[in-house]
Amino acid sequence: MRNISFGKPIIGDEERNAVLEVLKGSQFVHGPLAKKFEADFAGFIGGGYAHTVASCTAGLHLAYIYLGIGPGDEVIVPAQTHVATAHSVEYTGARPVFVDVDATTGNIDIDGIEAAISPHTKAISVVHYLGLPVDMDKVNALARKHNLFVVEDAALALGARYKGVHAGLMGDVGSFSFYPVKHITTAEGGMFTTRHADVAEKVARLKAFGYDKMVGERVVPGLYDVDLLGYNYRMNEIEAAIGVEQLKRVGGFLVKRAANDTALRKALEGIDEITCLSAGGGDFEHAHYCLVAVLGETVAEKRYDIINGMRDMGVGTSVYYPGPVPHLRYYREKYDLGRVDFPNATRISNQSLALSVGPHLDEEDMIYVGRVLKQILGALK
Repeated sequence: MRNISFGKPIIGDEERNAVLEVLKGSQFVHGPLAKKFEADFAGFIGGGYAHTVASCTAGLHLAYIYLGIGPGDEVIVPAQTHVATAHSVEYTGARPVFVDVDATTGNIDIDGIEAAISPHTKAISVVHYLGLPVDMDKVNALARKHNLFVVEDAALALGARYKGVHAGLMGDVGSFSFYPVKHITTAEGGMFTTRHADVAEKVARLKAFGYDKMVGERVVPGLYDVDLLGYNYRMNEIEAAIGVEQLKRVGGFLVKRAANDTALRKALEGIDEITCLSAGGGDFEHAHYCLVAVLGETVAEKRYDIINGMRDMGVGTSVYYPGPVPHLRYYREKYDLGRVDFPNATRISNQSLALSVGPHLDEEDMIYVGRVLKQILGALK
């Protein structure tokens, strides 16, 4: 029996030594490693501006603050996503307006976006679900037509590209996550991205209390002014040190993820009870965070038995996500959304298994996962 965890950060001596170097010094914030990580990240994604932040959620919140979104405004949000996508809108006092997703990709239903636009709509939030980029030509065309901002939740999309352009550079702003099981990790943390210099300059101040002068810019240490309401959303030097080293390895991580995805899809061929979400291709370069297999109606009610059976055979799984966000209690009760149907998001949430293709695994692991799932499903017949 194999031990196949769903997620596992890959940390080596390079990361450990980099952290120890930071600890030997005395500058744990506002330091050179955060700036290096930002520059390296912008280089990896192919341009624009990047700012380290405390989390992907912090980056999204900063995006809406910069865009001036607040009470009385609406932001269109996909129903199938992590709750942070909606929370970052809620923090501003604006209202998230939920739209169902496409059944084959899990990405927002673009036709549903236009139907949801109202005089109060100020922005469209897109989530590149599990690393598959959204059709950004269509989204941006809608945004231009209705004079809306576009915010990219790229939490799971490091390495994702649409027509050669990296996620986080196709809308007005983007945000990435470095949580431990993501494409790279900084233990906790994220990266805010934009193509616009003025946005980058403002967000750099917003994430650090609204200082008018950063630490290295102050003529007299400790003297600065504050002319806007800022936040403490910075990344520290220890996290940045890990990020610098992780980014050196991300190319190899992505190659391994793509190979594992291909191997797992092959291992799952011939299982009539499941349908895998899109693998991308062509203009849509997938980042392969994980592979989601949607169970057919005949076995979906036994999903927990399947999950437990796979765990007993050493295969870790997850669920992306526990329900459409509008059906989670906070949003369901606040906006009276319990009777509003989001059929595709509900089906993906309630009937799917998330299977790992992480770089800590190999082709033999993928073959084993496919064999175990076939065995369990066969026993249910």
